[in-house]
Amino acid sequence: MRIILAAALVAAPLAAQTGRPSEAVNVFIGTGGEGHTYPGATAPFGMVQLSPDTDTGCTIRDCYGHAAGYRYDDPTIQGFSHTHFSGAGHSDLGDVLVMPVAGDRVALDPGDAKVPGSGYRSRFSHARETASPGYYAVTLDDAGVRAELTAGTRVGVHRYAFAAGRAAHLVIDLRSSLYNYPGKILWSGLHLRADGTLTGFRETRGWAPGRKLFFAMRFSSPLTDHAFVDREEKVPYKGFAAPGRGSDAVAEKLGRQLEAQLDFGRLTKPLEVRVALSGVDENGAVANLEAEPGDFDAIRVATRGAWDRALGAVDIDAPPAMRTNLYTALYHTLLAPSVWSDADGRWRGPDDQVRVATGYTVRSTFSLWDTFRAEHPLLTLVQPAQRTCDVVSSLVASREASPYGILPVWQFAGRETWTMIGYHAVPVIADAYLKGIRCFDAPRALDAMVASASYASYGGLGEYMKRGYVPIDKEPEAASKTVEYAYDDWTIARMARAMGRTDVAAQFDKRAGYWRNSFDAKSGFLRARLANGAYRTPFDPTAINYGSDYTEGNAWQYSWFVPQDQGALFRLLGGDAKTVAKLDAMFDFDNSKLDYSHAEDIAGLIGQYIHGNEPSHHVAYLYNYAGAPWRTQERLTQIVASQYKPTPDGLSGNDDLGQMSAWLFFTGLGFYPVAPGSNEYVIGRPFVSRAVMTLPNGRRFTVAADGLSEANRYVSQVTLNGKPLARSFIRHDEIMAGGELRFVMGAVPNKGWATAKAARPYSISGY
Repeated sequence: MRIILAAALVAAPLAAQTGRPSEAVNVFIGTGGEGHTYPGATAPFGMVQLSPDTDTGCTIRDCYGHAAGYRYDDPTIQGFSHTHFSGAGHSDLGDVLVMPVAGDRVALDPGDAKVPGSGYRSRFSHARETASPGYYAVTLDDAGVRAELTAGTRVGVHRYAFAAGRAAHLVIDLRSSLYNYPGKILWSGLHLRADGTLTGFRETRGWAPGRKLFFAMRFSSPLTDHAFVDREEKVPYKGFAAPGRGSDAVAEKLGRQLEAQLDFGRLTKPLEVRVALSGVDENGAVANLEAEPGDFDAIRVATRGAWDRALGAVDIDAPPAMRTNLYTALYHTLLAPSVWSDADGRWRGPDDQVRVATGYTVRSTFSLWDTFRAEHPLLTLVQPAQRTCDVVSSLVASREASPYGILPVWQFAGRETWTMIGYHAVPVIADAYLKGIRCFDAPRALDAMVASASYASYGGLGEYMKRGYVPIDKEPEAASKTVEYAYDDWTIARMARAMGRTDVAAQFDKRAGYWRNSFDAKSGFLRARLANGAYRTPFDPTAINYGSDYTEGNAWQYSWFVPQDQGALFRLLGGDAKTVAKLDAMFDFDNSKLDYSHAEDIAGLIGQYIHGNEPSHHVAYLYNYAGAPWRTQERLTQIVASQYKPTPDGLSGNDDLGQMSAWLFFTGLGFYPVAPGSNEYVIGRPFVSRAVMTLPNGRRFTVAADGLSEANRYVSQVTLNGKPLARSFIRHDEIMAGGELRFVMGAVPNKGWATAKAARPYSISGY
């Protein structure tokens, strides 16, 4: 195997790297290719993600590439909407589209991107576009408007500079949505209040059914006129004289295809538009607006400070390209789970009822099948403990408000999508508890975990509990579900035992071994079994088909998903040498005769290793478990060089609400949480010369790499607080105690380091 590493990523580190951490972030990374990120303005974990949409007219067949609203290679901007996913593999959101229009003619349709002037959309150039955490700006060429965006936690602020002498207008399009289709907008409303505040709402049926969102909007200049239009009626509604023109009347309109044209005359200064969101009601949006006062510049300064504090939790010294990649990765991990409750604590749950949260902020946007792996474990190191407690408390509260009584699976805006598999809120909760984060109700959380793992109607769980595996003739994706349930069950057992609930621990310890019931030792692969016990045939370990034996993958990826007991898996494979050979066969597999173009999420292939999708993310670290950590170091070098770069197409697959980025960030520091719930991080190799983490408890943990270079990609030796570290993992409590993990890098592998069985990471049954 020949590995080529871009010199820019391993050049000698700068002697000193100064400046704000936010200045090291490139928010355009992932906005092209398959990353599905957005470049717009948001605060850390903010409810508002105010960002440009370059095309919202896509359908189910072509929306995948526009899942974040913005795509770097598009030539026009349709408008600026207030909600977006970062790196999701599905389209939705794009709420409350605002677009400035200049001149005497106002179009109420976006028009054709190929026909300039056919609608309110506008051409733009990347040369006149800039963005940084919490800020976005672009010149709209057709409108002749300089647009700027910033955002607070629940507030987004627009600033539009119109050309002198041209009439200023805004189009508010409540029809627009990402992944749009006929009938998606169930109902919407516009309400202009006597004080000039525009409030409104819409209810949509999309990825999540029956989602409700409310907004409040205020303007720095008074309206001179307005029109509300229901495009189903095709008749403008003008029902008042604008505030300031002698009337206190209000105007409102309800319908399914609403737009507003807002007129401001000829302005002598930029127009600022403050917008707040709420999941509760319009008055909640008004209250959120008032809870975050300040004009554009004040909000921008406050949010930039919030980003510098959040990103400043880790001080990174690395080559420029790698430093940009890592700080951008950290930025992406701090976008979700986003705030969902209002400033007064009210929030709308999955049962559509409004509740009040006390003592925590409700979070939503949980892509748990992705983020349990590294995103949530990273937050326990780089964010205050209260942030994780907010997450856990939100998960538990959502379960208690759920008509089904189980924890979220893939949730946003308080609504469940039932996307992906497993009950992966469980390891998020267990990992937090086992790390000593206790600012949540642990007994309630454990009850929620057990309830989720016992809900027979979900995903073949009844069959799993009855047979010890999910049968493929009863439930699709059965092989994947069996092993993912078994891992989740192990984390329940771990938390229950730590709480003294030995009865629960014994029950789920048994279930943690159910992965064996779908592993075919004869073929060496995880396989789907029928209800009669036979393995399904024919069997092709390279086959990827949605709704088949595996979830977004095949036997090559899923056969390694036993994070809780790799030692037992390796024994079934025939021992260390055969395991290493099988890992090598996976990475070196010749894909030249395979076509995966039908599978959207299969990206970033290295043989049968698929970095652009999550089931492969832990696999490079498994050489450590087989006593060959130098092979992990080689594979990590290969993956980082081929899967990440500081460009718009710099992510090989969907960022999936921060998981792709969390993988890189952990890997850059030299370790990774292969099995959340074990309280261990598996050591790989660092890609930074130095990184200092300021931990939630105020202590500092330093990673240093002596001699790091393109040639020196192997770990020669490791010390922890000056003492030799002979094992290939580090414990969570060792990090939280503060200190230094120091690597000495070399040009040749050290095949004697951390090879002993006692030096290997956690496995239930040992080695």
